[in-house]
Amino acid sequence: MTYGLTREEGLELVRKHLKNQNLVNHSLAAEAVLRAMAERLGEDRDKWGLAGLLHDLDSESQPDLVTHTSETVAILKEKGLDPEIVEAIRLHNPSAWPGEQRTTVFHHALAAGETITGLIIAAAFVNPAKELAAVKAKSVKKRYKEKAFARGADREVIAECEKAGIPLAEFCELSLCAMQAIAEEIGL
Repeated sequence: MTYGLTREEGLELVRKHLKNQNLVNHSLAAEAVLRAMAERLGEDRDKWGLAGLLHDLDSESQPDLVTHTSETVAILKEKGLDPEIVEAIRLHNPSAWPGEQRTTVFHHALAAGETITGLIIAAAFVNPAKELAAVKAKSVKKRYKEKAFARGADREVIAECEKAGIPLAEFCELSLCAMQAIAEEIGL
C-alpha cells in the first residue's frame, strides 16, 4: 500500500531535515517501536512505522513546543503523505494545537511510542554496559516509576499505551525489544 512516501523517501527526508544524529536515532527508534506496536495490535506496520520515522522532522528548526510539528505537517502535506499519518504526527505535540486531543488508537500509539524511546535510551546510558542489550524490561518499568529519572519522558504520555490497547508492562518490554533489534543502527 502507498502512503504518499516510501520508507526510503521518509528516511531521506529525516536525514535532510535533521542534522543531529541523536534526533535521527530517535526517529529510527520511534519507527521501530511503532512498527512493533502495529504488529501487536494488528495494524499496518508500514503506516505506523512511517509515522514514527517522520514525527519529528522539524525538531531542529522548531524546537519550541508551541510551534513543533507545524513545519513537519506542512512538509508532509506538500509531499502528499497519507492524512491519517499527518494527523497522528500533528497531535503527538498537543502544545502546538491548543484544545485538540488525541482520540484514536493511532494517535495514542504514536505519542506513547515516541516518548518511551527517551526513557529506554536513558536506561541504557545509566546501565554499566551503556548499551541496549544490557537493559531489561523490568528495569525500564522501574525507571518509569522514578519521576526524577529522564524527566523529559512524560509518564502520562507513555501511559497512553493503555489507551492504544497495550498494558504498560507489556509496552515497556515490546518497546525495548523493538529498539534492541536496531541497537547497532542507532549506536546503542
